[in-house]
Amino acid sequence: MNRRRFMTLTGSTLAMLGGGHALAQGQPRLRIDPTEFRPIPIAVTNFVPGTPADGDVSNGVTQVITNNLKRSGLFAPIDQAAFIERISNIDVAPQFQNWKTLNAQALVTGRMTRQPDGRLKAEFRLWDVVTGQQLAGQQYFTSPEYWRRIAHIISDQIYEQMTGEKGYFDSRVVFVDESGPKERRVKRLAMMDQDGANVRYLTRGSDLVLTPRFSPNSQEITYMEFGQGDPKVYLFNIETGQREIVGNFPGMTFAPRFSPDGQRVIMSLQQGGNSNLFVMDLRSRSTTRLTDTPAIDTSPSYSPDGTRICFESDRGGRSQIYVMAAGGGQAQRISFSKDDNNATYSTPVWSPRGDYIAFTRQGGGQFSIGVMKPDGSGERLLTSGFHNEGPTFSPNGRVVMFFRDPGGNSGPSLFSVDISGRFEQKVPTPGFASDPAWSPLLSATAGQ
Repeated sequence: MNRRRFMTLTGSTLAMLGGGHALAQGQPRLRIDPTEFRPIPIAVTNFVPGTPADGDVSNGVTQVITNNLKRSGLFAPIDQAAFIERISNIDVAPQFQNWKTLNAQALVTGRMTRQPDGRLKAEFRLWDVVTGQQLAGQQYFTSPEYWRRIAHIISDQIYEQMTGEKGYFDSRVVFVDESGPKERRVKRLAMMDQDGANVRYLTRGSDLVLTPRFSPNSQEITYMEFGQGDPKVYLFNIETGQREIVGNFPGMTFAPRFSPDGQRVIMSLQQGGNSNLFVMDLRSRSTTRLTDTPAIDTSPSYSPDGTRICFESDRGGRSQIYVMAAGGGQAQRISFSKDDNNATYSTPVWSPRGDYIAFTRQGGGQFSIGVMKPDGSGERLLTSGFHNEGPTFSPNGRVVMFFRDPGGNSGPSLFSVDISGRFEQKVPTPGFASDPAWSPLLSATAGQ
């Protein structure tokens, strides 16, 4: 898809998506108690088709919203077979006693209608069943091919109203798609919606690709590619399909990642037996060295405000996590295992909320994915297995995605887990998959 065609479709659609109208304001939210957590029972009714021809898309939107809420682990959608009331007109208030009987705390109703100009009009309402109040109501207009995005945006609205936090459903994941026998594995750069739909391949697999990462505006990806000679760091523009090399560096370059403002790329550059951290300004292409040690410093990640970085280093003898100022200087080690003095830590990544750093920990014959606070306190292991690696945070910092390789003749798969360690589940991909990276919320960056 060329740039003009892409911008015509996406730009006009996103402009329409931004024009939703609030139907209720200032209503109280339902609260989730994290200490005694139970998924919130919620009823998602079939979206009413505006015309008989809108039946398929209405059912599709309903299913996507239901699946999103269920996969989050925070909601327990009620089986529609138990519904007492069938909603046929969303402009009429529901009979709340029918939904109280099912123990539903919240109710979602909606309608999808094809407009004379070919666009889809999507409407939804979120009701507090206990009080009978409408918590939210929005309407959107979009091209028919973007009905899944509408469903994700509505899911985010429901999530935010019910939890008080931003959602993460209207987002994408870039990853490395792996196919073929283990000894001749083809690795292609791929991108999909966070629920595994709309998979799109960005490279052909002729060269090995690793560590893809989104830019803050979601339109560019930086990644490393092994082609002829040393590996190189590239920028890939999702809109145009064009790519450019970040720079030619002597030696090996690893683990590139954008700064929060999208103006710089930080990476690890190997020179001899050690590697150090460098940052490149993407406008001037000037490079600044951040570390200068005889150790291996790699996997840098910025804090959300751009003032600090966390990274992996073996300067103390074993691979551990360190934090230092974004401009360089003295680094402070923050990873200290209380139960395994031989444990190593790697692949740190800062949460978009700034409250946690996720990591891979190896020890006791297992690879664990965990989180800790930026000062190293509050370490919590979320999941352990034979080979878990490469955590990445959802845009709201609530969920961590990673990949797991069971070994043998099999290959890696993507998984997600809540930062509390609950709700671990496999993320669907067409084949083997590794190195996931979560985009920012698309609806939050649509105007950029």
